[in-house]
Amino acid sequence: MYTLYYCPGTASMVVHLALLEAGAVYELKLVDVEKNQQKDPAYLQLNPHGVVPTLVIDGRPYLESAALLMLIAERHPQSGLMPAAGAERDMWRQWIIYLSHGLQSNFRNWFYPSGLGYVKHPEEVSRALQERIAAIWDQLDQHLGKNGPYLLGAGCSGADLYLTMLMRWSRNMPRPATNWPALENLAHLVTARDSWKKMVEIEGVEAWPKSRTN
Repeated sequence: MYTLYYCPGTASMVVHLALLEAGAVYELKLVDVEKNQQKDPAYLQLNPHGVVPTLVIDGRPYLESAALLMLIAERHPQSGLMPAAGAERDMWRQWIIYLSHGLQSNFRNWFYPSGLGYVKHPEEVSRALQERIAAIWDQLDQHLGKNGPYLLGAGCSGADLYLTMLMRWSRNMPRPATNWPALENLAHLVTARDSWKKMVEIEGVEAWPKSRTN
């Protein structure tokens, strides 16, 4: 039994998706970041960083969304969250780390200016972060255009769930990820999955992206 401490729309989304894809038995514990519940002493005992997600397994807390995705994939090999052992799995791990260190870290700076020492980003810092993220979208779109529709080719994996969550975070940016055609296609493929639909229903987050017919 897993217990996921989550907040809708945050990095816990990919962990929730992984649990659904795996068919795992789990319970959810809401941590309302708008009410600063992630800083409550009881929660800090589980996650000293004061962030979500936290995944508790057999009474032990585990942290970091990318690590939790890999953990669930390894514990549930039948889920298809990661490829079988070999070169494809090595590439899968590489994508997870790339998304975590390259893309998610830049989003953290975008959403939390205080991490860079600002109350609000100066215009030049905001522009620089947008350019960094756009450069990553360029690389990912080129890769998917040549090798897709998924990061590892024909089949969806946990890396695609992770990327789609991060793409969703860009929806209100001046240049959202869906401005890139191969990324937009991936977004529609992943959000059509039963796991995504169920996660959206349970967490009550807005539907995304817009229908192609709109």
